[in-house]
Amino acid sequence: MPQQHQGISRKVNRGTNNAKFVPGEKPHGVVRVISKHGFCSRSIAENLVREGRVSLRGKIVRDPDTPAYENDEIAVDGTPVEAAQKFYFAMNKPRGIVTTASDEKGRKTVMDLFREQYARLFPSKPVPHISPVGRLDAASEGLLLFTNDTQWADALLDPRVPKAHIKIYRVQVAGKPSDAEFEQMEKGFNVAPRVFGESEEFMHAERAVLHSEGEKNCWLEITLSEGKNREIRRMLAHLGYEVMRLVRIQFDKYTLGNLKPGEIQEIKP
Repeated sequence: MPQQHQGISRKVNRGTNNAKFVPGEKPHGVVRVISKHGFCSRSIAENLVREGRVSLRGKIVRDPDTPAYENDEIAVDGTPVEAAQKFYFAMNKPRGIVTTASDEKGRKTVMDLFREQYARLFPSKPVPHISPVGRLDAASEGLLLFTNDTQWADALLDPRVPKAHIKIYRVQVAGKPSDAEFEQMEKGFNVAPRVFGESEEFMHAERAVLHSEGEKNCWLEITLSEGKNREIRRMLAHLGYEVMRLVRIQFDKYTLGNLKPGEIQEIKP
């Protein structure tokens, strides 16, 4: 895989010193371009640049923010950085797994789980450099997407078109909200800040309905078009309801389906 940089000595055709660009395209920092190609993470790319192992149009660069275009001639240890194969996966994230690359508390992460599952599905293939699209907090479960296609991921998270990328959740709560409270959630209201001293946040659901009910609790189905931190939990807490389970069943057009907790499967973008 392209992440393994040690011992690389193959030479690259230096080309010219003129930037290769498409009319109207804006340059990015060279570190971001390397990451967008799926070559490695931004943090690894930044270290490679600072170590003097990255060349841009034939010249070594040491500033991670050096402007570069996506089709520029970039090399690491003389090996051209080319667009990697694009990967797209869905995971049913279990409760208790954190959505980070690593955890300072030593908790299992979605990346740990992804590597385990990928090795099980493709035992002869190296694990691709890949990242989750957005996040689910540790106590939440359900659909989590992964890719190394940063443009696709950015489009799914683009706040300028929120209603194009809905997220649907099944939420178990103690008690049962009234019709008036469902209407409140859909109209929206100000919710107390997570950190003392910060401003209240306006939150609302695109849709909030009763899915099923038992004697002491019920399941709700809540559709969101935004991605505010712990939005459902904070809205329901504002109304006086404790969330017992929270499962994302849909993100954009992708659904959880029959994927079992902890499993991954390839998807088509």
